[in-house]
Amino acid sequence: MRCFWGEQQRAHSPAGEFFNGGVHPAAEHPGRVDAILEAIGTTVAPPDLGLDPILRVHSHDYIEFLRTAYDRWREAGREGDAFPYTFPVIGRRPLNLSRIDALLGQYGFDTSTPIAEGTWTAAYWAAQTALAATEFVLGGERSAFAVCRPPGHHCGRDYLGGYSYLSNAAIAAEHAIAAGKKRVAILDVDYHHGNGTQDIFYARADVAYASIHAEPGTDYPFFWGHADETGSGKGEGATLNLPLPRGTDWNGYEPALFKALDWIDSHEPELLIVSYGADTYEGDPISHFGLRTSDYATMAKRIAALGLPTVVVMEGGYAIDALGANVVTFLSGF
Repeated sequence: MRCFWGEQQRAHSPAGEFFNGGVHPAAEHPGRVDAILEAIGTTVAPPDLGLDPILRVHSHDYIEFLRTAYDRWREAGREGDAFPYTFPVIGRRPLNLSRIDALLGQYGFDTSTPIAEGTWTAAYWAAQTALAATEFVLGGERSAFAVCRPPGHHCGRDYLGGYSYLSNAAIAAEHAIAAGKKRVAILDVDYHHGNGTQDIFYARADVAYASIHAEPGTDYPFFWGHADETGSGKGEGATLNLPLPRGTDWNGYEPALFKALDWIDSHEPELLIVSYGADTYEGDPISHFGLRTSDYATMAKRIAALGLPTVVVMEGGYAIDALGANVVTFLSGF
């Protein structure tokens, strides 16, 4: 499988993240991609397709904020990475705000997603990497893998969170629609629900979104990913959430995967995008499923059996010692 990676994605290197009452070392760090790249070997650098494909998904004001936030943080006399501390949980609406503290809360929903000096550069090139893989598949190839880092499925049109700054899978899907595809499906197999991806397409019928993830009653992002979220308006019925309890192993996971694949097949997509997170692994330090490395080959074979052109976009996975093997095993299934 052709693998795409941009070295610029190393630029995002936050010192830490704040959760559970304290600052901890950042779980999403450049060492993740070192493990993946060592395992997969040869990669292809993406071309720069510019901002237009990104702006089909994200708002202009959000992109301007993300592009300038770190500089504005430092201009305000702050040290280290930029963190929010207050959020508009009631009555969130567009406001003409100027102070960086207010903007961080306006455009973010958690305290575990800091903006560091190289965050914009890395996120931009992660999106370009997803676009390159999509272009490759649109050109007639069966599949491609985008080594995207930082991940993207938690951020929405105008907000960041969950280590995510640009929605790589959504940008890939929108790029395919702009290229003439009438129906696209996204299958999210990360441990955590892809709330941002869901939000972007929730009221649309041309992009079907299916997610298998940890029960949000117990796991991040808590407020989204419940089974009764099925879409709205024209998108009613185009979202499928299959939450599973902590401790789920392959015996419990496989039936949900078959259900998701049957559902995707019923929507007759012309292209499949897989948000692949290896944090479903039994040894992941921040997740609680029980999948083993060998299970990822079986998972991928089930997905490949749909017979659809497929773009695989990297999301989470934090068990560094096993990450490379988990990724390569998954790709082998195609």
